[in-house]
Amino acid sequence: MQEFISKPDMNLGYSNYSHRRYNPLIDEWVLVSPHRSNRPWKGKVESIPGVSKPKYDPECYLCPGNLRANGERNPDYKSTYVFTNDFAALLPDLPSISDYSNPLMQYESLKGTCRVICFSPRHDLTLAEMPIDGIKEVVDVWVKQTTELGEKYRWVQIFENKGEIMGCSNSHPHCQIWACSSLPNEAFKENNNQLNYLQKNDSVLLVDYLTFEIEKKERIVAENEDWVVVVPFWAVWPFETLLLPRRHVLHLPDLNIKERINLAKVIKILLAKYDNLFKTSFPYTMGWHGAPNDERDYSHWQLHAHYYPPLLRSSTVKKFMVGYEMLSEPQRDITAETAVERLKNLSEKRFF
Repeated sequence: MQEFISKPDMNLGYSNYSHRRYNPLIDEWVLVSPHRSNRPWKGKVESIPGVSKPKYDPECYLCPGNLRANGERNPDYKSTYVFTNDFAALLPDLPSISDYSNPLMQYESLKGTCRVICFSPRHDLTLAEMPIDGIKEVVDVWVKQTTELGEKYRWVQIFENKGEIMGCSNSHPHCQIWACSSLPNEAFKENNNQLNYLQKNDSVLLVDYLTFEIEKKERIVAENEDWVVVVPFWAVWPFETLLLPRRHVLHLPDLNIKERINLAKVIKILLAKYDNLFKTSFPYTMGWHGAPNDERDYSHWQLHAHYYPPLLRSSTVKKFMVGYEMLSEPQRDITAETAVERLKNLSEKRFF
C-alpha cells in the first residue's frame, strides 16, 4: 500500500493537468483529467422521466395493499416495510458444493437472501423528500435488518439504486439488502486494505482519512455533530461522496440513538443538495459497508456509506464507464475539489 496522507503540491498543476489519484480502500488508481472539462459535449442526452407521481399507484407492486409479481399481496403498511425479494439473486437453502481443482474453472455455492425495504407507503416520496423522523425509521430498519441477518450471514449489503438511469425497476422509493455467506469483491478488497493499513500504521485508515479531511476542509460537503460527508480525494464518479461517522464504529447496530437521528439529518441534507444540483430527483447507487459478521477481529474497519451518482453535466448527461475505464482504469474530468465546491454551496433544503 502507498501513503496518502500528504497534501498534493498545487504548484505541480494538480488542479489543471492530468494526474492519477490512489484509492487506499481498494488499492486502485483513478485518472483525473480536469483539462477535459472544457471540451464540447456531443454524446447521448437522455430524456428526463416525469417528476410528478401519485401518493398511491394502484399498478405499483410495492404500494400498500397491492399484488406483487408473485401473487402475494402487500399488507396495508403505514411505515417502512420489509419483505423477501420475489426474484432473489441469492437463496438460503442450497447444497454446499465447490470445486477448486482446476485453477481456470473454480466455483462454489453461495447461500444468502435478498430483501426489499419500502421506505414508506408513499409512492411519491424519495428519502430527500421525507421528514427527518421518516428517514430515522429507515435507519432503524437498516440497523434491525443488519442485526438479524448478521447473525446468519457474514456479509450484509444494504444498497439503493435510485432512478431509471441506475436500473431501478420500480419507482416506489425503496432499497435492498443482499446478505451472503462470503465476502464479495469490494468487501474483500476493503477488508484487506484496511487491515494492511492498520498493521503498517497502527491506526484505522478511514479514521485517519476523516481526521485529515476535517483538518484541511477542502472536500467536506456536509457535516453535523456525528457525521461528515466528503467527496473523497480518490472519487471516480463526478459527484461521488463518502459518508463517515466521526467516531470509530464497526457496524450500523453500534450506532446510538443520537447518531441515528443525526444520520437521518445528514442524509436529508446530502440528498437535498444532490437534487438541487441539476434541479432533478438525483439518481445514484448508494450502499453501506460495515465490518463482516464473524468472530474475527475487525478493529481495522470503519463503517461508511458510498454514494455513486452518474450525472455529469446536467440532469440529462451522465458519466459512462466505457472504453479506457473498462479496459484500463477509471477516469474522471472534474476534480473532487471542483465537485465539492459545487455541492457544498447548494442549499441544504430541497427547493423545487
